Amino acid sequence: MVTTACWEHFPHQADIGVRGLGATLEQAFEQAALALTAVIADPADVAPREMIRLSCAAPDVELLLVDWLNLLIYEMATRNMLFSRFEVHLEGERLTAQVWGEALDAARHRPAVEVKGATYTALKVVQQSDGSWLAQCVVDV
Repeated sequence: MVTTACWEHFPHQADIGVRGLGATLEQAFEQAALALTAVIADPADVAPREMIRLSCAAPDVELLLVDWLNLLIYEMATRNMLFSRFEVHLEGERLTAQVWGEALDAARHRPAVEVKGATYTALKVVQQSDGSWLAQCVVDV
């Protein structure tokens, strides 16, 4: 069983896969969000200065992951922010979250790419044999 939540990227042609692993489904979603930030900039360089509440809903957990990541992409673009801390709560088909971040500072954050959106490619949200959770998809850059 995964005792420490983590994130990673996986290669996918011209795009980038984001994967979150955690002891709970919520942790896996939080780590997938951190992997999303890490596509753009080093999350360690993003200070959790400002908290924002977000919510979304979808008919299943896989679609909810895509909606969650696309909501974060939208919020980053419209608020000109990056996020580095995530607290996700899931109740059935509804996700509520608190996210922390700061205004994008191009000189300090050195954004690598702009993420256009989360896709259904390689989309998977599953509980693994050890009881841990995996949440992944490919993001279009």
